[in-house]
Amino acid sequence: MALRVTFNGGAGAVTGSEFVVEGDDTRLLIDCGIEQGKNFCETDSYDAFATEPASINALIVTHAHLDHIGRIPKLVHDGFHGRIYSTLPTKELAELMLADSVKILAQSASACDLPPLYSTEDVEKAFTLWDTIDYHHEKKIGGLTVLLRETGHILGAASVRVMASDGSSIAFTGDIGHPPSPLIPDWEPIPDADAVVMDAVYGDRVHQHRDDRVIELRDTLLRAIKRGGAILIPAFSLERTQLMLYHLSNFFAAGELPKIPVFLDSPLAISVTDIYRNSAEKYFRPEAQDELKTERDLFSFPFLTMTRGREESEAIAKTHGSKIIIAGAGMSHGGRIGKWEVLYLPDETTTLCIVGYQAPGSPGRLLQEGVKKIRLNRQNIKVRATVENLTGWSGHADRDELVRFAEATLPRAKVIFPSMGEPATARFLAQRMHAYLNVKAVVPSVGETWEITKEKVVKV
Repeated sequence: MALRVTFNGGAGAVTGSEFVVEGDDTRLLIDCGIEQGKNFCETDSYDAFATEPASINALIVTHAHLDHIGRIPKLVHDGFHGRIYSTLPTKELAELMLADSVKILAQSASACDLPPLYSTEDVEKAFTLWDTIDYHHEKKIGGLTVLLRETGHILGAASVRVMASDGSSIAFTGDIGHPPSPLIPDWEPIPDADAVVMDAVYGDRVHQHRDDRVIELRDTLLRAIKRGGAILIPAFSLERTQLMLYHLSNFFAAGELPKIPVFLDSPLAISVTDIYRNSAEKYFRPEAQDELKTERDLFSFPFLTMTRGREESEAIAKTHGSKIIIAGAGMSHGGRIGKWEVLYLPDETTTLCIVGYQAPGSPGRLLQEGVKKIRLNRQNIKVRATVENLTGWSGHADRDELVRFAEATLPRAKVIFPSMGEPATARFLAQRMHAYLNVKAVVPSVGETWEITKEKVVKV
């Protein structure tokens, strides 16, 4: 039986990654993500799975962002009883992310007069099914063989190559990083796949140079400190927060910023940072491992306060003048950052630093686009703060890096599917890969099925 891939999610949208691979009497699901950005009630999160959960032999997870793992507990609740596989850091991070998502999704559901999407019991059951695979270790699952490789996106992120008994193969990149990261190794090429489903989030634009973005962050913070108000950084708890702490520590140590109070106001981000620390010896890039031997801690400095409890969080408001508050959610659609935005956005001395992707329709995208009024935490807020949009901090590869990644799949790859991107962006990237690499690049639609053999890749 030839390999087949069906695009259940991740086609025509950045979030909601979900792909089915079938072959040799085995059915795999690659990722099981939730849609992010829009109001929770407007997503397809409650819809039945396009593939019967009980019919899936195993789920392979590329990394621990919610748009790749956010519906796993619902999959289990709806009848999935196979095994779940990922790298060890992805499993550890996913435990935190999914436990945290239960309460956030429940709050959103309540506001929409909906039942919770899933329960704590569903999350706990998922992890009784979860095993780990090291990078570069071939794992036999039914009649198929799975291999994971580094993608340089976040800690533990992996591409997934699936091979059938006849040697035909398909790979899924998950999210591809933008090298070099100061912490995570660079992505590894996939030279052994007949078809590749790949990240296209930033397929139509080029990021700042890494050195330039660090200088821009420093200069932005200097301007913000001169304004004298609060500096708000909505940051994803996973990866973006750790990068912010790393660079802030370096700025302060070098005397490039005045020593002002910094608050990491996110229990989830604090726990994620602990996993980063504990994983450094095996999963960080060599340069970061060497730096850790000298610095002992890459994410801390004397005037950083980590606030887990609610009372500690509330006390931040008592610190007047310039202060930096890092909190989630990264798109300003939940978490503690909303509380601080409600309090400080009406103040013209406030600076809001946007350092991550903002999905269409999210509060963060609206603020990024310059709205002067916004509804947050059920309140209408006037925006008098200065909004600084620092675009160079994406953890995703940009247009040119994605083309380089695609080139590294050749000559084996017969078709490349730009996915997990906005439709116009994916089409742009497909055209560019075709023009520059002379490879067939197809932007898939949800529900499409393609058949993969060693000789050809065709739509069914």
